[in-house]
Amino acid sequence: MTPDNVKAYWLSETAGVLEVPGMITLEAQRRIWALAEHFRSLPQVREVVPGMNNLTVELQPTAPDIESLPDIMMARWNSSRPVELSSRRVEIPVEYGGAAGPDLDAVARHAGLSPAEVVRLHSAGEYTVYFLGFLPGFAYLGGMDRRLATPRRREPRLAVPAGSVGIGGEQTGVYPASSPGGWQLIGRTSMRLFDPAWSSPTLLSAGDTVRFVEVGVRS
Repeated sequence: MTPDNVKAYWLSETAGVLEVPGMITLEAQRRIWALAEHFRSLPQVREVVPGMNNLTVELQPTAPDIESLPDIMMARWNSSRPVELSSRRVEIPVEYGGAAGPDLDAVARHAGLSPAEVVRLHSAGEYTVYFLGFLPGFAYLGGMDRRLATPRRREPRLAVPAGSVGIGGEQTGVYPASSPGGWQLIGRTSMRLFDPAWSSPTLLSAGDTVRFVEVGVRS
């Protein structure tokens, strides 16, 4: 089921946003993927950016129906059906806790679980890549057990090591490069998620399925 309070509005003179408020669901995301595929096929469209529960479409300034863009996006949403993207299954090895996951205990306390239970639940999940953003190769993953949902840190770190596996709210993800960040860090992987020298620079793509494989737990 998807919410009834979907809305579309102007972002700029040539760009509109369709937003699906409320809890993130795979069905809603699959409908956003369907809309993105449709708008990418239109010659008057300059750019299409699918996000988490939202879609941004920018038209060419000379597009004949530009004044009706939000209405067009809503009409297309109402007639759309979820689509499954071609995908791969990717397993990511993770060392949990210790220096690799300094916030594992904090996540456990927030959830009322032991660190071992957090690791078990996190590595038992099957996650779907909703979209890439924030950093090149950073995948926003849906499907985390709700018991693990933990607010972001009040004070973000100035430098999060590449490969860090974190939890931010209802989502989990992997930092593909060293950067500032406020997610709760529970582990780290040695797998590379982004390399500009690769023919396809990102390891993950929207629609892929991800499993985290526990290769060790440190206290």
